[in-house]
Order: sequence, then C-alpha cells, then structure tokens
Amino acid sequence: MELYTIHAGSFKLDGGAMFGVVPKSMWNKLNPADEVNMCSWAMRCLLVKDGNRLVLIDNGMGDKQDPKFFGHYYLHGDDTLDKSLAKHGFKRDDITDMFLTHLHFDHCGGSIQWNSDRTGYEPAFKNATYWSTAAHWDWATNPNPREKASFLKENILPIQESGHLKMVEGDGSKQLPFSVIYCKGHTESMMLPKISYKGHNFIYCADLFPSRWHIGMPYVMAYDTRPLDSMKDKESLFAQYANDKTILYFEHDPSAECGTLIKTDRGSVALDKVFPLSEFVSR
Repeated sequence: MELYTIHAGSFKLDGGAMFGVVPKSMWNKLNPADEVNMCSWAMRCLLVKDGNRLVLIDNGMGDKQDPKFFGHYYLHGDDTLDKSLAKHGFKRDDITDMFLTHLHFDHCGGSIQWNSDRTGYEPAFKNATYWSTAAHWDWATNPNPREKASFLKENILPIQESGHLKMVEGDGSKQLPFSVIYCKGHTESMMLPKISYKGHNFIYCADLFPSRWHIGMPYVMAYDTRPLDSMKDKESLFAQYANDKTILYFEHDPSAECGTLIKTDRGSVALDKVFPLSEFVSR
C-alpha cells in the first residue's frame, strides 16, 4: 500500500464558524484571521494505492460553480487536484474509487464536472466507483434547512444518475482497502477512513478534527449539526485510538498534515506532535 497527499487548493472560512464557542481571543492566536474575520484552510485529500486500486478520499470544491459562489470562499494558492495528482504520476482517469467522507461541497464538489459542451454534468473521475453511505446519502438528498447550502444538488445527484454510485456497507472493509469509523455530530453518518499502514492506525479525520487545533474537546465547529454528539465522537475515538500507534491526517489544517495524540497527566488527550505525510511513509 502507498499513501499520497493530494492538495485540492486552499480557501477561507469565517474563524468564528470554524472554532464555535471558543473565543476569538484564543483561536486567533492559532490561525489568525484577516480583516474580515476569515481564516485560511486547506482542502487536503488522500490517495491510497493498494494493488490495482487507486482510491481518492474527498476531492475539494471543484471548479464548476459560478464566480459569486467562489467569491464567498476566497480560493487562493497554486495547488489544484490535477497538479497534485500529476506530481505523483497520476491523472483523474487512473482513479478506480472515489470515496466521499460526506457530501458537503468542500469535500465532494470535484466529483462532478461540466460535460464538453456545458449542457450538463458528468463524473470528473470517469473510471471510478463513487462511495457514499445510504444514511448520509438520504440525509444529503433531503437536506435540512441548516445544511441545505452545503449540499449542492449539482455535486450529488449526477453521481447517482451516472450509475457510478455504490454504498458502503458496515465498516466497509469488504469493499475497500480500509475500514470506516462513523460519526454523526458534524453531519449524519460522516465516514472516517481507518487505514492499517506500517503497523499503525492511520485515520483520515475529515471534519471531526478538521485541524490539529480541533483536538481539544471544546473546539467544535459552529457548522456541526449536533455539537454534543461531535464531542461524543471525539471521546469515542480517543478511547480507542489515543496511543502512539495512531496517526491522524488533517483535511483542513493549513499547514499540519499528520499528528499524533498523547494522554496528559490529567487524563485528557492532547496533540503530541505534527509532521508531513512524507515523513511517516518514509519511515
């Protein structure tokens, strides 16, 4: 098995929304906001090569929305999904499986693109099976008022219409080269891939821990639909995986790719250290 960091670009979100009830006097020291209270965040995907399968986990925002949409999110930097794939010798047509942790636009917007004459949509990964889970698919295609702006039908419905969609069953280990951990605090049935790699549990954190700073229990995004359940999701993961054999992979952290956890003298869990994926895979 081989793991590769895939950068789909950087964007900005309101700092208060990202850090929830934590005061700005605290979070602004971690990820300083600009003059309109926006902080920069990554869209960091992961490519898993396992035998003949090439599994891409999440794919960023894509590029099919109108300028008004992108004007809200201040896309910046030189990274693109295509450039990042090419850096490792791959292209979109090589992807065999497109795994979607959940269907918010910054995680799945790159799933679908305009067709050649811009009269409709088509899968951006034409040779890939797209993976969701039934509970979350139903949640996203019948959106609640809170999340409706994050579940864009043009990102989601064409996947099913194309015939490329399959649903993860159980922990996913019979269908994919990894298993999944289900979380319900951020959104219904978000899936965190758990990869067994070099004797470690390697966990793609999606929006449970969007950054290293969200490991602290009070650091729950205002975007989360069930904040108390987010805290329970954290507690559950800590109970099982807060050890030196667990590597966390941060999807939105602007600079930290991977991190490890440590139990403190008070019995809580904290960040131990951070490092790039390349350092871990080369060990």
